[in-house]
Amino acid sequence: MCAGVKQGCLVCHALATPSDYFDTCKLNWLLPDNKCSGQSLSELSEGSLPWESDVFLRPALQDDPLLQIDLEELCEEMGTLASPSTVRKCGANDSVGMLQRAQAAEERAQHSEEALARAMDDLHKLKLLAQGLVLNADVGRCTGTLGAVTDLREDEDEAYFSSYSHYSIHEEMLKDKVRTESYRDFMYLNPEVFKDKVVLDVGCGTGILSMFAARAGAKLVIGVDQSEIIYQSMDIVRSNQLEGIVTLIKGKIEEVKLPIEKVDIIISEWMGYFLLFESMLDSVLYARDLYLAEGGSVYPDRCTISLIAVGDTEKHQSRIAFWDNVYGFKMECMKKAVVPEAVVEVLKRETLISEPAVIQAIDCNAVSLSELEFASDFCLKITDSTDCTVSYVMFSTGAHVDQTHWKQTVFLLERPIPVQAGEELQGRITVRKNRKDPRSLFITFDLQDKKQTYTLQ
Repeated sequence: MCAGVKQGCLVCHALATPSDYFDTCKLNWLLPDNKCSGQSLSELSEGSLPWESDVFLRPALQDDPLLQIDLEELCEEMGTLASPSTVRKCGANDSVGMLQRAQAAEERAQHSEEALARAMDDLHKLKLLAQGLVLNADVGRCTGTLGAVTDLREDEDEAYFSSYSHYSIHEEMLKDKVRTESYRDFMYLNPEVFKDKVVLDVGCGTGILSMFAARAGAKLVIGVDQSEIIYQSMDIVRSNQLEGIVTLIKGKIEEVKLPIEKVDIIISEWMGYFLLFESMLDSVLYARDLYLAEGGSVYPDRCTISLIAVGDTEKHQSRIAFWDNVYGFKMECMKKAVVPEAVVEVLKRETLISEPAVIQAIDCNAVSLSELEFASDFCLKITDSTDCTVSYVMFSTGAHVDQTHWKQTVFLLERPIPVQAGEELQGRITVRKNRKDPRSLFITFDLQDKKQTYTLQ
């Protein structure tokens, strides 16, 4: 039997005159279509034969599953040769066996598909597990070299400096009166600190701090900035007739060469969200160790980071509980992506439910680079009975004082913790740089036997 045979049409090989197997198949098609008889075939003259056209090799069913079966292979498995005669024997005598083998092959294919589906499901679970391990790893055990922005190549750090090339970010900082007037008042109210001093302004931006220092009595101010904004700063300095005192240099403080060996004062507005975000303090410490003269000072000289508990069920409902039911669909898996992202925003004073607790104090004249990564135990004294999340405040940017562009950094808990007024909420916070991006942070909370790592990037 061949692939081209029509149902109910078998031809005895002895009646056929074709010389090979394919001619036999063609003949099997020819007979029923043209109502040929044995007598008509025996009277054929030499020359062109009616079954020579390849049209007689077309299958009756274009997608006939039987065409997918290799008859020779099946017959070889039975220990027979795949000659035309054995093929017909195989088809005639072992059709049941072939069907069984075909069914077995189909079952194996189905089992393979099921196994592949299970493997894909396991791979997805493994991916989620890996993500969880990365996000919730005990970063306190991190090993390897300390991540520092001083080690970043210019192309790796280009996005950071490019973000400070746009005027809008400088406008926001200059309009932050708490920030800008604090620097101005410190310098203007302490002229004896700056009189006849050499001052280095790290990350000078528009040059506002450099000009404050010049007006406060400095004899030379050197401003350094890698972003393109420094070209506007040069125009600003000239517009205020301060070019004789203020010198501006474009470049990274780690790469430029200053026109003087030592400076008396280093000023910088290096603070970021959560104080340490963007790791600009790394550059200030580099400048301090390389350029600050003995007896000199870095300003600001002292900073603190504090924690405070927050009870805001409305915020938790809109940010976290929202995913429990989204237009009738369960999306709880989104919480695993939403919760680890720290939120920077202004807190409402009425949502604060504890006294602040200092978790880190930094002396900019003495701190080392390694101390910018730390772990600290904390104890929050609860002042209101409610559910809480945890957020940070810094002494000058906290929710108890006037709003600043630094705002507050909020760490939302996946499940609120019920607290009572008068009790203490104890935990541990660990702060580490992201080794792949030293300007971003991993912040891990150990709270009531639960650990959650947040990213600030």
